[in-house]
Order: sequence, then structure tokens, then C-alpha cells
Amino acid sequence: MSRKQTQLRLTPDVLEAGKEAAAARGLDFNRYVERLIAEDTTGARAAGMAAAQRLIDSHGSFLDELEAELDTQHAPAPRNRDAAA
Repeated sequence: MSRKQTQLRLTPDVLEAGKEAAAARGLDFNRYVERLIAEDTTGARAAGMAAAQRLIDSHGSFLDELEAELDTQHAPAPRNRDAAA
């Protein structure tokens, strides 16, 4: 499959975010952009988002309760203002 070269003009912060996202996925930047376009145009991204929404709709209250429980477990201990420094 032959490849065509194209040019993108991105703001520095968007370019950096894209490079970081690509690295986090183990992809080079070009492959990351290619995957984003493919996912967007094939419906894969929309299918993933729909599946995520179904999960939230079905289990959202459980996930909210779990998140609250974890937040409570990992909350910093209150500081005693009267304790000596």
C-alpha cells in the first residue's frame, strides 16, 4: 500500500498533546493520527463511545458509589490545628 505525505499545521500545545498520546499508546505520531482518522471514519470510535455510554447507563450508580468509597478511603487525614509543629 503506497502512502501519501501530507502536512498538518498544529499549535504547539496540540502537537505536544498528540505526541504524548501517541507515546502512551506505543505509536509514533503519524501512526497515531492515522489511527484517529480510521477510527473516526469507520465508526469504530462511535461504537466505542456508544458502548461506554451503555456501561454508564447500566452501572452508573454503582460506579458513582465505588468512586465515592475510594475517594473516602484515599482522602488525606484531617490535620489537627492544635498539634505542635
